[in-house]
Amino acid sequence: MKIAVLGCGAIGGLFLGYLSKEGQDVQAIVRDYQKGPLVKEGLIIEGSRGFHKLEVKVDTELKEKVDLAIFATKINDLKEIIEKNSQYLKEAYVVSTQNGVKADHILAEYFEKERIITSVVMFGATFYAPNKIVHNFEGELVLGNIFYEKLEGFNKAEEVLSYCFPVRKIKNIKGAKYLKLFINLNNCIPAVLGLSMQEAFSDFDCAKLAIQLNREAYEVIEKSGIILESLPSYPKERIESLVTMPINEAAGLFSKIIVSLSKEPLYGSILQSIKRGRSSEIDYINGEITRIASENKLKAPLNSKIVDLVHQVEESKSFLSKEELLTKMEA
Repeated sequence: MKIAVLGCGAIGGLFLGYLSKEGQDVQAIVRDYQKGPLVKEGLIIEGSRGFHKLEVKVDTELKEKVDLAIFATKINDLKEIIEKNSQYLKEAYVVSTQNGVKADHILAEYFEKERIITSVVMFGATFYAPNKIVHNFEGELVLGNIFYEKLEGFNKAEEVLSYCFPVRKIKNIKGAKYLKLFINLNNCIPAVLGLSMQEAFSDFDCAKLAIQLNREAYEVIEKSGIILESLPSYPKERIESLVTMPINEAAGLFSKIIVSLSKEPLYGSILQSIKRGRSSEIDYINGEITRIASENKLKAPLNSKIVDLVHQVEESKSFLSKEELLTKMEA
């Protein structure tokens, strides 16, 4: 298969690197500032699988048809990169890697729903512009189709993607997407503080705030009738337990889990976007909870406040102190 990775940040960089390392016919579509360093110096990946300096094929737009397109841009950039490369994507199977469900619906505006492969990314990585990725921790790549339960036609794509990560298929991928949302809901806190996940959640008060955000989100999801689906390495019972146990106990457990995730500093996707001066995906993570709440005449004040605070940091380029964050969330 001819493979394109559209977007070469943390997740796209891992796909590009590991597929290239396995000798696959893969090219990445990257931003102008990345092309030179990637061509001259290669792609550098370090972390859970050791150090790799890889020769990779990159360009700023496609110049030939591809069979498989892995979209790894932020949701905000998805339409632009599709339209810029659309003539070479018409016959491709397309893979969404973004958090939340919005990306799949954007893809459906351009591609047949039968050719859309919804993925849930369970591994973690950090992008250091322009050409370095730290692979923080391992995890599966979970596949499905958010529009149908049938998964026909995915076999070749599944085979190719399994060169990078262990692949699982799930029929209720929508429920799995919403379960993954709970993992990403916490990225907002270190993003507002300008800290790594480990730095932020080693603080008990920040861990407690994360539990409060998750509790509120779980209530919204449950009352809205969305059926969560377990992921291979994250059963739905885990979040159910976390949001029902005494809050101090939950915060202590959550803190231990996050601090031990990676030896390297782990920066969530929202903070990575802010540091690069780009709009984050907050509207499709915590903002998705507020959207569902509004549609079902429910309330989600904590998630609504944190969305506003992330936008404030994006605009002001100034991070909050822990005290400022907690005060604003309590107001």
